[in-house]
Formats: sequence, C-alpha cells, structure tokens
Amino acid sequence: MQEEVLILGGGVAGCAAAIALAQKGRSVTLIERERTPRHKVCGEFLSGEALEDLHALGIDVVSLGAVPINYVRLAAAQRAAEAPLPFPAKSLTRKALDKALISRAIAVGVRVELGRSVQSLNRTAASTWQVTLEDGSIREAPTVFLATGKHDLRGHARPKDPHRWVAFKMYYRLSPAQADDLGDASELTLYSGGYGGIQPVEDGITNFCCVVQRRYFERAGLRWEGLIANMQKDCPHLAMRLAGAQPLLDKPIAITHIPYGYLRRTTEDSLYCIGDQAAVIPSFTGDGISVALHTARCAAAAYLARESSSVFQPKLRSAMLPQMRLAQAAANGLNNALARAVLPFFLRVWPGAMQVTARLTRVTQPAALAP
Repeated sequence: MQEEVLILGGGVAGCAAAIALAQKGRSVTLIERERTPRHKVCGEFLSGEALEDLHALGIDVVSLGAVPINYVRLAAAQRAAEAPLPFPAKSLTRKALDKALISRAIAVGVRVELGRSVQSLNRTAASTWQVTLEDGSIREAPTVFLATGKHDLRGHARPKDPHRWVAFKMYYRLSPAQADDLGDASELTLYSGGYGGIQPVEDGITNFCCVVQRRYFERAGLRWEGLIANMQKDCPHLAMRLAGAQPLLDKPIAITHIPYGYLRRTTEDSLYCIGDQAAVIPSFTGDGISVALHTARCAAAAYLARESSSVFQPKLRSAMLPQMRLAQAAANGLNNALARAVLPFFLRVWPGAMQVTARLTRVTQPAALAP
C-alpha cells in the first residue's frame, strides 16, 4: 500500500504529528504496536508548553481529569525545599492522555492501525520508505515519521546508554495525611543511585517514577522490593511519603537502556525523527511530554513547508542544545553525593533557584526553527 505519510509509533509524539498533519489535509497512516493505550514509565507532568500544544491539537486535559501542579519540591535525606512553579502545569496519566490522542487522531481523519508491530524500515530503489509488519504485510510511503519512543527500531538504533539507567513506575494510593501533605506539588526525591518523582494524578492516585543506575539496582538484588527499601533508607522523606501507601499495580512497570542527553544529529532523507527518537531529556525536568509534543509540532511544520528532514533534524538539535546541556548538567549534579547533601539547604535559602532551573530547562519554540 502506498501512503502519503507513515508515522511509526502512536505515543504522544506520533499522535501529535499525525493530528497536526491531518488537520492540514494530509493523508496520514499511524502504526502502533499496542492494541490499546496502557500505562507507561513516565512522570506524567504537563508543563505550560505541553498544555498549549495539547490545546492546539484539540485535547482538553481538564475534561480528562488532569490535576493542577503548582509547586515543585526537592527532598534529599530528611530535608526538603519547595518553590512555586513559574508556569501553569498539570498532571495526567499517560494511559488517559494516549487514549485521548488516539481518539483525536481518528476524529481528524488519521488512519490508525493498532496492534501492528513494525519489523523493519528500509529505503527502496525508488526512493520511498518500505515498512514491513510482523505478518509480512508491507506499507510504502515517500515520507516516514519515526516516533517509536524509548524503543528503537532495528537498523535505526540510538547510541547505547553508558550509565545503564533503569526506570520504574508504580502507582500508589497515599494515606490521607500524606496525600494532603503532598498537595499540588511535583516532588523530586534524591538518593545515591538516582532520583525519583512523585506527584498526584487523576482519581486520587499518586504516580511514583524513578530512575536508578544499574549497579544501584544490583545492590538491591535486582528486585523491586529491595530497591524501594533502599531508596527509602537513602531518603527518609520518601519513606515518610510512602508510609501507609497502597501499591496499585501488581508489579512496577520498568524500562532499561535510556540514553539521557541524546540529541539526534542527522537523519536520512524523508525520515523525520521525533519524540525520544530525536531527544531524550533527563527525567527530573518533567519535560519529556513537552519534548515529544515540541518535536512533533516542529517536524510537522517542516514537512508542510517542504523543508527536508536532513535540514530539519540538525536545526532541531541546535535549537534544543542549550536546554539539553543545562538539564544534563543539573542531572549530573543530582548524582553527586556532595550536591545531594547541600542542595536542600541551599534551596531553602534561595528557593528561586528551583524556579530559574525550571524555566531554563523548558523546551520552547525558538525562532531559529522556522522553515
């Protein structure tokens, strides 16, 4: 089958690009390996930029149950510091958001194929892209958007993660007292092998998402029970937060090999890489969803303006490089023992530092990206 545009991956980036193109009258087919939206390892933080992008796509997050996030809180050991966020923010589970995005894509005319796994993506002699699915069926198109998220497609892999990060996600129902104390804050907790984020989402549930280095997980016997116990030992504030909490999943969702700090330099002709296939910002910034939406919007605009992918991709990289470098530097600081020890005290003296960092690590729409 010959398509105009094929989008591989039906997460935030893939759906956002599909909707943006379909709204401009383009014929788009989106292929997603999952049959239905599911929970994913994600902090589920929606920054002001993400909210603006979702509104432009026709997504009303308030109607989906999104809850306001007005504060950022940093906790290490028994110390914690808090500051108001310098922009509006909300929180919504990825399952709810992905479901809404898929529905919106269908509503604007995107042909959506769910439960279809892509086996290969190859360039043909006729200068088109050929996609082979798990059942042997083939799709062809002159243009492909690669939006497979944290999962690499064979033949189009990103560099290996040198730090061997492992990410986990668990939903909890906190005790009434701890839910009140957490309030409308996104809380970052620090420990010797990584960091975690905890914040409320819809229906009175709390999302806890963490990333740890492989060696820290190994010291816990490669078991979640040992890992969460060690994290609470390293950060008593987290232990306090989870006291009396009820886990809502049988086991945590996990993912490995996350190349934090990755920024794609180049791409092949007519292959636009978006979302985590374009840039992987450290999780603590809470900007992952914003990056997905931002890269999708920019790539769709470039395609509509007939800007080649080989021009677009390095331009996107250059525009995002300052924010990514700052975010990576801050992430490295969070993994420094001395920084973890003094940071909460410093932030209590100057809570504005959290606001400044939050602003500077946002991914915006630079004028340099205009085709």
